[in-house]
Amino acid sequence: MLSAESIMTPFLRKFLGMNWVLILVMYGLLIFGVFMIESAARHVSITNENLTRFGSAGAYFASKQKMFILIGSVAYFVTAFIDYRWIRWLGIPFYGLSMGLMVVAMQQDDSVHQLKLGGLSFQPAQLGITAGILLIAWLVQDLPKLHRWFASPFIRIGIIGGVAAVPFLMVMKMGDMGSALVWIPVSLVALLIGGVPFRYLTFMAFIGAGLIPLLYFIALPLVSTRGPERIDVWLRMVQGREVDISGDAYAPHNVSMAVGKAGWKGLGWKATTEKGSLHDKGFIPRDTAHNDYIFAVIAEELGFRGALLLLTAFVLLLIQGLFIAFYSRDVAGRLLVCLVVALLFAHIFEGIGMCVLLMPITGIPLPLVSYSGTFVVICMFLLGLVQSVWVHRNLKPELRVENAEA
Repeated sequence: MLSAESIMTPFLRKFLGMNWVLILVMYGLLIFGVFMIESAARHVSITNENLTRFGSAGAYFASKQKMFILIGSVAYFVTAFIDYRWIRWLGIPFYGLSMGLMVVAMQQDDSVHQLKLGGLSFQPAQLGITAGILLIAWLVQDLPKLHRWFASPFIRIGIIGGVAAVPFLMVMKMGDMGSALVWIPVSLVALLIGGVPFRYLTFMAFIGAGLIPLLYFIALPLVSTRGPERIDVWLRMVQGREVDISGDAYAPHNVSMAVGKAGWKGLGWKATTEKGSLHDKGFIPRDTAHNDYIFAVIAEELGFRGALLLLTAFVLLLIQGLFIAFYSRDVAGRLLVCLVVALLFAHIFEGIGMCVLLMPITGIPLPLVSYSGTFVVICMFLLGLVQSVWVHRNLKPELRVENAEA
């Protein structure tokens, strides 16, 4: 008599063995984001043709977000069903391609350094960090197999530092401080999970702390003009000093006011000027309310309870990632998952922190919730990698035999 396991195809076994909590939380955030984008983007200027077709700017951007979610869903499930052992080999070509695209973007006359492909706009900086995650996971695990010299802490630090430094400096030169700063927590987690001893990390932390003044006063002004100004405004606001709320401090002041005045229930979805909505009055920058400042719109319209629900969903997503990393079958899987968690955490912390004056203002989207074009697809691809680590966490019998013979 055939058992249930014997009649299950590999595809069906993978499908039933997926981490469904991760899937439900991810799609819950995506659906929540579509509704909030419709409210946050309702004042953005669009063409009369699109306005007639969709009825409002909010509906137009919500519709585009749905399209990106459909594309991301294909990327998610395809990635989840393919063993991540093979996907990580894309690290080198993907990394080289992203660096080349960043060079091309730097030569474009575009303030946000976007490239257009087939009617879609994307930022190569987002592709760069995805490629870096794949490359670091591959090099840290497989290079020591070639020679044990590659397993030494100094070489691992050099590999991780080299992979991260090139796109970090390029993105800073492009003026995208938010996307560049994401590399810092990703690199730190890579060093920690990659097996670098704690004494090395402590020494590097002291050296880094000593270099902060030089980096802030000398290096940062050379690669970014807006970065030092935004940090200076943020520091003066945190210290309670006088700032120009009609100038440089306009966005951080009004965004934090929108979050602080919402109360427990908020003003309601698509709140109007009559209800005292700062977003409807235009105090939250309308062109970026649906991406960079979407948390301020969420907090103002849904109040503390809505913001708390969003934070709870993000925490559950990150905890599921750490749970999957614990059950990874090898170092590469553990690195992939932990680096994805670090990337998402950095975006969440910065995206929310800049709306409550915990961090300076940077142009960085909130994962899965903000309208961010191809970044939604990239986030779903990365979460597909996390799912792949979970689905393929158990070695196949033939692999165990090969390892035993070795």
